[in-house]
Amino acid sequence: MAVDVHQHLWTREFIEALRARTTPPHLDGWTLHLDGEPPYEVNPADHGPRDTTGLDLALVSLSSPLGIEFLPPEESWPLIDAYHEGALGLGEPYGAWAATCHSDPDPERLARDLDRGFAGLQIPATALPDDRLLKVLTDRDLPLFVHPGPAAPPRAGEAPQPAEAPSWWPAVVPYVQQMHTAWHYFHAVVRPRHPGLRVCFALLAGLAPLHSERLIARGGGGRGRVDPGFFVETSSYGPRAIDAIVRELGVDVVVNGSDAPYATAPDPGLGEAAAHAIRVTNPRRLLARKETRT
Repeated sequence: MAVDVHQHLWTREFIEALRARTTPPHLDGWTLHLDGEPPYEVNPADHGPRDTTGLDLALVSLSSPLGIEFLPPEESWPLIDAYHEGALGLGEPYGAWAATCHSDPDPERLARDLDRGFAGLQIPATALPDDRLLKVLTDRDLPLFVHPGPAAPPRAGEAPQPAEAPSWWPAVVPYVQQMHTAWHYFHAVVRPRHPGLRVCFALLAGLAPLHSERLIARGGGGRGRVDPGFFVETSSYGPRAIDAIVRELGVDVVVNGSDAPYATAPDPGLGEAAAHAIRVTNPRRLLARKETRT
């Protein structure tokens, strides 16, 4: 049975918490209001009953592009708590990534939340990883999931963006840039401080691993140095991108993620053995604690 490490499902508790707000992020009926973005009409069917046939485990996560983790703590925690309550109540085959507030990190509160049964912690790619939070994870031998954060519009003088950006713009431009940055930041800064931390990067880390030749040319180390504790998940990519990543990193660090309801899990197109590794073996290795890891 397969594992999907990347889904989003807004529960009743979370929807009510968003509707209780009067400033972004908030829901007015099913219209989502965010800072710096036009109103977005949420499809209620996206957050209703979902077909999970063939899945042994589907991990849901907070929608980090909403910017909830960066709100002041008095605003952030009610939304995070509502997400936690709803996610933990979904029942099989669902599990969940915990979330936490980054405007005022609270390691003790994260520890209590993780001990309720979450698979690990998700942080936005735009968050500066807090060593105290990462230590809570390593103390429990739980993984980190790095997900795109808010797609803030560029400031004056920065990279251009269309005056009225098409709907696909955030997913294809800022999200990819964020994941690319996070991949290299974790290699350069986080890994030396947390050698035992397992990390999964959404959307194939923005294809950052494919830039190894340029990295080597600019003095960033030699080829073939694959970190077995750094995983990448497949959401919104298909066989060509997955094949290229496998050629660079090997198949053992690629894990299945769909980003449902916004996309579907791709067919890796690499044969039965690779598909089994990506959908079953590798996700279980990402999530397994030492006493059960194989």
